[in-house]
Amino acid sequence: MLRVYVIAFLAFLYAPIVLLPLFAFNDSTVIAFPLSGVTTKWFAELWTNKELHKALGNSLFVAGISSVLAVVLGLAAARANVRYRFPGKAAALGLIMLPLVLPEIIVATSLLVVAVRFFGWNLSLWTVIAAHVLICTPFAIAILNASFQSLDPSMEEASIDLGETRLSTFRLVTLPLVMPGIVAALLISFTISLDEFIIAFFLTGSDPTLPVYIWSLLRFPRLIPVVMALGTILVIISILMLTFAEWNRRRGLARAGVKDTGGFL
Repeated sequence: MLRVYVIAFLAFLYAPIVLLPLFAFNDSTVIAFPLSGVTTKWFAELWTNKELHKALGNSLFVAGISSVLAVVLGLAAARANVRYRFPGKAAALGLIMLPLVLPEIIVATSLLVVAVRFFGWNLSLWTVIAAHVLICTPFAIAILNASFQSLDPSMEEASIDLGETRLSTFRLVTLPLVMPGIVAALLISFTISLDEFIIAFFLTGSDPTLPVYIWSLLRFPRLIPVVMALGTILVIISILMLTFAEWNRRRGLARAGVKDTGGFL
């Protein structure tokens, strides 16, 4: 019965994703069965939509900067968590990881009030970047924690004993060994930022990100098949990126000689 439940749950969860490519190739603008024919015109229309291209560029800009900043902060936090003991460490780490359990609508509303009322910022892509760094950093920490825990501290100690400074040891020894975790954290943070909608909807200004732009398209039934075509492409890209991140994580554990007890994904 447990297997039946798991299969039914997965089917319910992923059935809408399976329907995306079906309706993306449907010749009709009506999203319903039976399909009226097979066409690729909706994919062709993606290449002629300049507003869509601008929204995609905004999302790539936001995701690129926020993922890099989140990984840099996550790298520092994960190393401090694994290698050092200091007063208030558990409380500090708990506050950093808090966005994982808070509803995004609460986070978005709070950030909007703080950005506009307290700091007087104009809503722009930079406010979205700041918010995405906040929500992506806990994911980066969760991945990099495992990378630092699998790293043998004696390797860093040996490097220092042989004359290297702490900075050169971190650059020449630590970073290469945790690089698979860094790449995995970067890819997952990039994917989360690229797909995020609620916070971007509250904090974006006149330059919408791709999810916000897709939401605006849903008001026009004629353009819904275009959304389906775009969604198909995004799902494929997201699956490829997450698969590569998981493969990279497992490769890093294999290089460190650590048994894989289950991936982050």
